[in-house]
Amino acid sequence: MAVFVSTINLKGGVGKTQMTVALAEFLALEHHKKVLVIDLDAQTNATVSLIAEEAWLEKDRRKETLAQLFLDKLENTSCFDIRRAIVKKVSNVGGGIENLDLLPSSPRLLEIQDSLAFVPVGRFFVANPVTILKNAVYDLLDEYDFVLIDCPPYLGITTLNGIYISNYYLIPCIPDILSTYGIPLILDRIKKFIEATRWNIRPLGIVISMYRAQSRLHSTMIQDLQNRSQLPESDPRWTPRIFNTKIPLAAKSAEAAEFSVSVNTLKQKYGYGNLYEQYKNLTEEFLSYVE
Repeated sequence: MAVFVSTINLKGGVGKTQMTVALAEFLALEHHKKVLVIDLDAQTNATVSLIAEEAWLEKDRRKETLAQLFLDKLENTSCFDIRRAIVKKVSNVGGGIENLDLLPSSPRLLEIQDSLAFVPVGRFFVANPVTILKNAVYDLLDEYDFVLIDCPPYLGITTLNGIYISNYYLIPCIPDILSTYGIPLILDRIKKFIEATRWNIRPLGIVISMYRAQSRLHSTMIQDLQNRSQLPESDPRWTPRIFNTKIPLAAKSAEAAEFSVSVNTLKQKYGYGNLYEQYKNLTEEFLSYVE
């Protein structure tokens, strides 16, 4: 049975997608896990980090992206086929990683996201707009060890589709005021979602990204988050655990997101220094929490 993990932050530009992609690659290549990345973000950053842009354009033209899944529900059509939509053996490492697959996104999600609230609830009210993704991937549950869902930076219906199928959620953030400001909003929204749906999703933790060791602000914010994680969960100031691993701010992070640059190993992709080691450590820490 697959473990589903959503990655989310209400602020863009915090390294959420890069972390999701790296985690997927390390799980698949170094830990031999069968991994599916679901790109729920209309910006398609995870998609174009894992497949060539030309391949993605062809998938979108053939209605083999997540936009079509939601569009089918709006228009009462049946064009989407999840097994045709999934791209096998993705990544620019070694011509593709054998155990790593992708369910791609599309900017067309932007055009329809405001209409998703009007999706019919289905016969006998057994379906609603937040169960669309769950129903689509149900038959795949035994085919993967992990499903990582890259959520958009807002808590609309597409994000709730990811939350509704996930066992855990992960919050990557830069340790500054703007990036951490939305954490209580995420926690409160998901708490209310759990109360309404009875879905048991748990916070896996907060991952510090774009970390600058010499930054006094970063050190102060990390200490504040760690102090808040020690509070009782009933305290409104509480935050989930802070991962010990911190992803540093590095030029190599931006380079690693470029699919057109082919590499043979993860060390080549993420560099032979600190960034590779930190993603390696992050993956091991991630596994220790979910396993």
